[in-house]
Amino acid sequence: MNENLIGLIEQAGIVGAGGAGFPTHVKLKAQADTVIINGAECEPLLRVDQQLMAGQAEALLEALDLMVEQVGAQRGVVALKEHYHAAVEALGRALPAHPKLSLHTMGGFYPAGDEQVIVYEVTGRIVPEGGIPLNVGVVVSNVETALNVLAAVRNQTPVIDKYVTVTGAVRTPKTVKVPLGVTVAQTLALAGGPTVERYQVVNGGPMMGKVVSVDSVVTKTTKGLIVVPEGHPLLASLNRSVPQMLRDAGAACMQCSLCSEVCPRGLLGHRIQPHKMMRLAAYGSLCDPSYTPMNAYLCCGCRLCEYACVMGLQPWKLNNMLKGEMGKNGVRNALHQQPQEAAPFRQFKRYPVHKLIQQLGLTAYDVPAPMEETQIHAQAVTLPLSQGVGAPAQPVVKEGDRVERGSLIAVIPEGKLGANLHASISGTVASVTEKEIIIRQ
Repeated sequence: MNENLIGLIEQAGIVGAGGAGFPTHVKLKAQADTVIINGAECEPLLRVDQQLMAGQAEALLEALDLMVEQVGAQRGVVALKEHYHAAVEALGRALPAHPKLSLHTMGGFYPAGDEQVIVYEVTGRIVPEGGIPLNVGVVVSNVETALNVLAAVRNQTPVIDKYVTVTGAVRTPKTVKVPLGVTVAQTLALAGGPTVERYQVVNGGPMMGKVVSVDSVVTKTTKGLIVVPEGHPLLASLNRSVPQMLRDAGAACMQCSLCSEVCPRGLLGHRIQPHKMMRLAAYGSLCDPSYTPMNAYLCCGCRLCEYACVMGLQPWKLNNMLKGEMGKNGVRNALHQQPQEAAPFRQFKRYPVHKLIQQLGLTAYDVPAPMEETQIHAQAVTLPLSQGVGAPAQPVVKEGDRVERGSLIAVIPEGKLGANLHASISGTVASVTEKEIIIRQ
């Protein structure tokens, strides 16, 4: 293990850029036989990773070589969808110089980017229930995360910028690179701003993203900002309250099991059957002694069950509620069975992305969002101390301090899981609180 490389990654504050935000220096303190770059970018409308793969193919493969060496792997694989033609071609041209690396192309199904799904697609191995890819000898990293690793090793560059796809009801959909801590409103302006007067913004993809305020800020895990007009069915789904979800489930679930037929974790052999969980709303019982509320922990929250349901019900939201309640009461997941094989006919039950986009009502927004080196001159940034998995970073600056872009402003608490934080603009520290650091030019 190269402790110097781990140290550079830790110093740079790198976390998973695809949305999860797990500290990369911890992930790479491991032994594995395979490293997978997750280039599936399975959320509809997002374009960051496919464009990075096309434009920075050689750099990505160089980063993957570093990661393969770091964990002692025999091979590295870039897994992406076959219809990302520019990325496939660029990576194919660069591959001969990297003998340990290869490409794995996948069909256009959702959620191809779920890390357990991608491990199975590439290696044929099934991650155990409640487990992680490392349990089967695999490390998975996002495209942008890997490029951040290379920047840290090559130039000691910390994570201070983020690539974000700005799309939906905006004048000019595009993918931009912005300093961490700029507002959603400032980022939307780079795409010409919304085309509608009344709207909401989804941070992330339409399936697993969350509705956010335009005053919220871009963090290390922001991947996309989607402007959705008020009244759109996607917002009705995301904003439906838990009590309403329970009433709908109790009144309308007919136990057809279509949700369970397409559940990606269920298709890997995990004991997750969303239709059984829905019985709680109607009967107050699961009606199956082998199934308990703990099985909700095996739900990955992909929301696919809702779009397989002919009634538009939301088993994923029920699972989220149960996970939250169990967590608050100290109940942890005890389900760790190792499936011996995936479900029969799994390959025929994978959900086509184009069908999903149509069901989401987003066909009009499924357009290119070309990457542009747009400059944003932020007069101020707000940097949350928590931008990923683990404990919030501890400030090492105080109000009134002068900081330069890239300088360290908060560190990982001793003995904790977390990530360092750096100034994304040069300026003066205007405020330091328990939650954030504000810097003004």
